[in-house]
Amino acid sequence: MADYPKGLRLRPIEAWPGSLTRDRKVSPFTANWSITLDQLDRELWHLGPRNRGNADNAPAVLQIAMREQDFRLDGLPRANSRPEHPGVILNVDATRQGALSFPCDRFTDWRDNLRAIVLGMEALRKLDRYGITPGDRQYTGWKQLGAGTAAVEAGMSRAEAAKVLYLGSGVPEPIILRDPEAAAKAHRAARAAAHPDRHGDDRTNWDRVEEAATVLGLTP
Repeated sequence: MADYPKGLRLRPIEAWPGSLTRDRKVSPFTANWSITLDQLDRELWHLGPRNRGNADNAPAVLQIAMREQDFRLDGLPRANSRPEHPGVILNVDATRQGALSFPCDRFTDWRDNLRAIVLGMEALRKLDRYGITPGDRQYTGWKQLGAGTAAVEAGMSRAEAAKVLYLGSGVPEPIILRDPEAAAKAHRAARAAAHPDRHGDDRTNWDRVEEAATVLGLTP
């Protein structure tokens, strides 16, 4: 399975900007999914700090038309999940350009809409590379007015945090939200289930559980 880029989080769409496309088309793309993710990783790197020796990407959130329960503990979509519509929104906290938002629902498959966004990002970058629109002016139409870092790094809500601990512990979300002792118990169980030693040193689940605990005030 292809890996999503570092620094990219997947979340449900909260609100679609404007009207959804009525007559969608089958895309002309032939590239496989792993190529799309590799190109997305490259574009997020170009929008990041790009310091010498710094491999960090710009933080980003990919919003998909799925429900909260359609995502696994590690934040990835469940294998049997299907979006309500194929539209996606890529929000990026670019180092120079600020908060950018790229929505697309032209095509019938959400992965093709993400590929369209990635190709568009590449085209915008080339305008600057070849000196056609210096000063990042080509990004004006995609800027999130009044947004900033919080638009990408707002983190999970209390309800989302309770969901993470529920998935790792089995303690129901309403109890986690109203009972501090039950929440602490759920945190301990979720930490044990997500420990990197149990997942080949992969910290993805562990970090998500710890983020949930921070949101719920369970860490010092």
